Amino acid sequence: MIFDVGTRVVYPVHGVADVVGRERRTIGGETLTYLVLTISGAIFLDNLTLLVPEDRLEELGVRHAVSAEDAIDVLAVLAVCDPRVASNWSRRFKNHQEKLRTGDVFACAEVVRNLALRQRDKPLAPAETAMYRQARHGLVSELAVTWGISDDDASSRVDRALQTGSAS
Repeated sequence: MIFDVGTRVVYPVHGVADVVGRERRTIGGETLTYLVLTISGAIFLDNLTLLVPEDRLEELGVRHAVSAEDAIDVLAVLAVCDPRVASNWSRRFKNHQEKLRTGDVFACAEVVRNLALRQRDKPLAPAETAMYRQARHGLVSELAVTWGISDDDASSRVDRALQTGSAS
């Protein structure tokens, strides 16, 4: 997978990143080419710069944003009102972590949906609150790129899908 400088990509867990450069570095006698990614508004940092080995992009889940057609299906995932979720906190948390690690937008939407529904019933544990914020940020930033709208507008569409079951 090759990404040109100037391309916007999705980096799992952190959300949308801009490809701002390509660097060759020699570490331990091995020379590798790295993509230089910047993430603005990362959930826990104002700006984040990452060097990602080009030969590991696919393995790390770096990809293009979801298509507009798939984005409609993502909203449908958010609108499911009665998902099956483990009742045991540690099992549920581990399952959600595994889903987020895949980098799959549909898995991320499931985590956002599950935690949003749970939050309606009772407060989330601090670790789940952090997970929810991070997953939601990644999902919203990706959908904003797909639709060519602001993060705030994408967030509103996500909220509508979560609240009303609307996939619009």
